[in-house]
Amino acid sequence: MDVRSEGLQLRCEKIQVPAIHRTRLNGWFVWICSSILLWTCLVHLVAVGELWHPHFITGKLSRRNQFPLRVEQVDLPPRRLPPRKYRSNGFLRVTCNGGLNQMRAAICDMVTVARFLNLTLVVPELDKTSFWADTSDFEDIFDVRHFIDSLRDEVLIIKKLPKRFHRKYGFQPLVMQPVSWANEKYYIQQVLPLFGKYRVLHFNKTDSRLANNDLPLDIQKLRCRVNFKALKFTPKIEALGYKLIRILQGRGPFVALHLRYEMDMLAFSGCTHGCTEEEAEELKRMRYAYPWWKEKEINSEERRSQGLCPLTPEETMLVLQALGFDNKMQIYVASGEIYGSERRLADLRAAFPRTMRKEMLLDLHELRQFRNHSSQMAALDFMVAVASDIFIPTYDGNMARVVEGHRRYLGFKRTILLDRKRLVELLDLHKNGTLPWDRFAAAVREAHENRIGLPFPRRVIPNKPKEEEYFYANPRECLCGNTNCNDDPVPSNSSQSVN
Repeated sequence: MDVRSEGLQLRCEKIQVPAIHRTRLNGWFVWICSSILLWTCLVHLVAVGELWHPHFITGKLSRRNQFPLRVEQVDLPPRRLPPRKYRSNGFLRVTCNGGLNQMRAAICDMVTVARFLNLTLVVPELDKTSFWADTSDFEDIFDVRHFIDSLRDEVLIIKKLPKRFHRKYGFQPLVMQPVSWANEKYYIQQVLPLFGKYRVLHFNKTDSRLANNDLPLDIQKLRCRVNFKALKFTPKIEALGYKLIRILQGRGPFVALHLRYEMDMLAFSGCTHGCTEEEAEELKRMRYAYPWWKEKEINSEERRSQGLCPLTPEETMLVLQALGFDNKMQIYVASGEIYGSERRLADLRAAFPRTMRKEMLLDLHELRQFRNHSSQMAALDFMVAVASDIFIPTYDGNMARVVEGHRRYLGFKRTILLDRKRLVELLDLHKNGTLPWDRFAAAVREAHENRIGLPFPRRVIPNKPKEEEYFYANPRECLCGNTNCNDDPVPSNSSQSVN
């Protein structure tokens, strides 16, 4: 090959190198453009998929990132029930008296009365004149829309009376108090005929106006449905209540202690054990200041010996220790202001340093909206008490009994029902040195072996409804599958079964 041929070959090779690079660049360019186009199409496809079927594509793409939400975070609207169609016999207006849980039980009863009398129920009014002077309305505590909608297949509930039935238009409803502990025959035979003349009846007292026992099964089950399903707290109460529960559960097991050592309880029960002379006199003056409280002169020690007084904070501390709780257990005090304040809680806190109240777990601004609204504050305590690992009431008032029944409904969660009459005997013997600690603790544990909220037929006392077991503490008809619940073989346990 001559020199000219070699030179030509070199020039051709120099020309071919840039051509190879251009081919590679073109390939990369085509690949990048294709990728961009594909991703753009995919994004649009996902968007269209969301419009037509949200989980068709994204459900597959994001499956690895899915996780279960807490129950309280999911607030799905309930299925809207078909309304029950019936001819209304009139309008029932009710004003519930007492504290939160007394009113709660009354609302359940009044819904039930409206149902079997075929009435239209006006959303209940809440007590604003009692000792607590709480200005809260029904919708401030309970979710009124849920209440109405969840019962629409049973009874028509309206927020307000029609204008033609207002007093300013000259209409006069019949205001009355139904007979206490009445059965359905009383309402059908004596109350129902009144609607033919008055059209609107106003029950201005609703506590304990329906019998505990000897009622048809469907009536009892409706009372439970209202209590456990229809009466839902407002979103703001539920949100803060669940926050309290999460805080406590995050720190370990906890006991909800319903320490009913509050001024109103001590004044009206006449229980002054452990109080100074000045405090006892203050409580007596308060009792006399309320004319509706008929019992004025009360022997405190006699009542205490009968087991009719709430345990003091100091007595409660000894009982908790005797039951075997150690100083690491969380104790949540579910109650209002303790009479004597922190001074009376000193021994309890010393023995159980993890004793706390909602004011210690939440920021002040979170509780500010509930201040001066005792029923809304009680709703928070109610939620915590129902959710607690163990619930211990020191007195069998309305909250203690309603929470007890709620915990039974949730699977017989552990509730220690204190035998106060027996405890007072043991406490006094231990205090005067007659009963050493080991024997005292053993006696306390023995007295409560069968008082932990297990299944038990409700205690019935014919002709003495005030002394028999409260329906809402043990709603047995709602806890078993049989028509006759008393046929179930169950362990022997009752808040009244041990003397």
